[in-house]
Amino acid sequence: MSTLEQFLPAFLEEVVGDRFGRYSKYIIQDRAIPDVRDGLKPVQRRILYAMYDAGNTPDKTYRKSAKTVGDVMGNYHPHGDSSIYEGMVRMAQPWKMGHVLIDGHGNWGSLDDDPAAAMRYTEARLSEIAMELLRDIEKRTVQFKDNFDNTTKEPVVLPSRYPNLLVNGVSGISSGFATEIPTHNLREVINACIELIDKPDSTLEDLMTIMKGPDFPTGGIIMGSEGIREAYRSGRGRIYIRAKTSIEDLRGGKQQIVITQIPYQVVKSRLVTAMENIRLEKKIEGIAEVRDESGREGLRIVVELKKEADAQGILAYLLKKTDLQVTYNFNMVAIVNKTPKQLGLVDMLSAYIEHQKEVVTFRSRYELEKAEDRAHVLEGLAKALNILDEVIAAIKASKNRQDAQNNLVKLFGFSERQADAILTLQLYRLTNLEIHSIEKELKDVQKTIAYLRAILGSEKKLLAVIKDEISAIRDKYGIDRRSAIQDEVEELKVNLEVMVTAEDVFVTLSNEGYIKRTGKLSFIRSGGEVESTGLKEGDYLRELLDVNTLESLLIFTQKGQYFLLPVHQIPEYKWKDNGTAIVNVIPISKDDRIVNVIPVKELDEAGKSLLFVTRKGQVKRTELKDYATNRSTALVACKVGEHDEVIRVLLSTGGQDVLLVTKTGLAIRFKEDEVNAMGRAAAGVRGIALKEDDEVVAVELVEGYEGELVVISDNGYAKRSLMADYSLQGRGGKGVITFEFKQGKGVKSNGTALQYAFAVKEPFELTAILSTGEKTVFSTEKAPLEDRRSFGKAMFALAKTDAIVDILKYH
Repeated sequence: MSTLEQFLPAFLEEVVGDRFGRYSKYIIQDRAIPDVRDGLKPVQRRILYAMYDAGNTPDKTYRKSAKTVGDVMGNYHPHGDSSIYEGMVRMAQPWKMGHVLIDGHGNWGSLDDDPAAAMRYTEARLSEIAMELLRDIEKRTVQFKDNFDNTTKEPVVLPSRYPNLLVNGVSGISSGFATEIPTHNLREVINACIELIDKPDSTLEDLMTIMKGPDFPTGGIIMGSEGIREAYRSGRGRIYIRAKTSIEDLRGGKQQIVITQIPYQVVKSRLVTAMENIRLEKKIEGIAEVRDESGREGLRIVVELKKEADAQGILAYLLKKTDLQVTYNFNMVAIVNKTPKQLGLVDMLSAYIEHQKEVVTFRSRYELEKAEDRAHVLEGLAKALNILDEVIAAIKASKNRQDAQNNLVKLFGFSERQADAILTLQLYRLTNLEIHSIEKELKDVQKTIAYLRAILGSEKKLLAVIKDEISAIRDKYGIDRRSAIQDEVEELKVNLEVMVTAEDVFVTLSNEGYIKRTGKLSFIRSGGEVESTGLKEGDYLRELLDVNTLESLLIFTQKGQYFLLPVHQIPEYKWKDNGTAIVNVIPISKDDRIVNVIPVKELDEAGKSLLFVTRKGQVKRTELKDYATNRSTALVACKVGEHDEVIRVLLSTGGQDVLLVTKTGLAIRFKEDEVNAMGRAAAGVRGIALKEDDEVVAVELVEGYEGELVVISDNGYAKRSLMADYSLQGRGGKGVITFEFKQGKGVKSNGTALQYAFAVKEPFELTAILSTGEKTVFSTEKAPLEDRRSFGKAMFALAKTDAIVDILKYH
């Protein structure tokens, strides 16, 4: 085996781990995360430096973008041209940058997310403020490194004479890290820097009196000063950005919502489309038209409303359901000493000030070297002019230039640098005026040297220079704040009336679980008869509710769960249609069953509560407001014991009596107030003491002693007894007899168990559903009025094979 074929074994996880680690490091350091000092990603830095190096500056004409992209790709950034051009485009878009770094000419995209024209069509040059990022770069202020192919040098960081990281912000995603730093107001950021220079122990609260929060180029209203404070403290925080809107009155009592500023990074065309879709899909009523009237005067979106529409309500809905209001999450990560770090405001400003100290120090050293060199030359020239005749004589006596230089050094003590300057001196410089100008220049240079040495020798003077220079940038480029800041986050409450047209409807629920919503007009057109509603064969109507679309239904199951279903969310069908299976509307489990449906309009209505009764005699009362929810899933309504189930839920206004009826013919009446209000998940208290084979079959809320109680047995025997015969007892007693069962041989049975009971004040009709599928309607008036201990009377003839499946009272 040759040497080339000697393979070394390697574990896949080690190889992959090593390669991915290197890749991650590269992505973090050299692609997606900005440097804390200049706030630029490598591609941005390379674009700006390439343009500067090529002389593509604001004082010259525009140059084709393709040339810049070619320079960047060929010299500094060996990647795709599209990634370079995209970086260039972003720096030229005023709706993304606080201050654009590239002055673009041509089509550079739009707020509607239109792409920029191809780079062969567009032209660009550096913007004036971009020159402040590059200022003094030729004065050894920053480190340079070899480019990718060692043919030239590129800067590691730019001098960045203003805090670009905070002014222009940044957004980026790398492997394991992401960054999201918003744009800020240039004046505020520089003022905060000056405050920190003057008072290095300034707290975040001190700085936030100057720098109140982000300032987005698209304006808008920033809500949540607490979120800003948290972000400035830890590097993470959340704010809400809301569009700037106003409601204008039109002729004829109409109104319109006008939007003049939208949140940062929201695409205007998508926002307009989303609002138009809300109008087309009629998710809310009242929008007549959505128009984009943006033009030279600026952004303007108009939502024209119909007459008498609720403008505030519609605006609240649009803010909640579209990008008129968005959340913005700070994640302030930047590269500090080649490492990604999450930074607070004080850390960022301190890192910037340290960078400026280095820049001004290196610049001062460079300028001092130049000044000292010039002073040295000027001193030589001044000395030579004082002994001019001797100098000329020495030069004349020399054989050649090199000999002349050597002679000047040897005879007069000039340095080689001074001797060289004397030999290159032009004759006109020997005039009296020029001699004075050399002396004046020497004095000026000596002053400069003293000034530069003072800067390098005193941090106080160094900081004063930084302050003066950034103050000049603030005064030249500073603009007024564009985003307003609101301390509190305004909660958006959308009234149901805005989203839904109020309409009286019927909601039906069949025994097999088919539900539908039907308009009154469809009911009337179908003949106006309850019996004519669409049902599958063998199915029957369990619930018929006369409700409004603005109401909701509380749906309770035997396992003690509940759903809150807004009426308008129930699918609409014609009266003669079957409807849809309820599992398509609410996620009810297959082994559960609906026991009650209660329509409610306001869940937070004071004084209302729900009364739960289980088959084993447990009773629980909970305030209605505890059942308010935005969730569409099943929630716990009542804790139900093993082998027990909820049989009925009643809506109560308080102060009534509870009447429970059991299978064996017992009844108990006690005050509702004896059942204290409990939490949703409570199990309740004992309502009646049951024998082992007994169970509760019916419950009614009653008031006073008027009317009767109708009880019906399993084979259709019924009777009425006076309510006055049911006196109050204490909760949890055994109750009194309410029905006597016939027993013995040769006696026609009146049933083996009670199945239904109804409190009656005014006569009403009941519908009995038989096992044969037949329906029998009878009035409560037909049931004989008898004592509590009586046998009742057969209300309808039942064949031996027949049985009562259900008895229903339609509301």
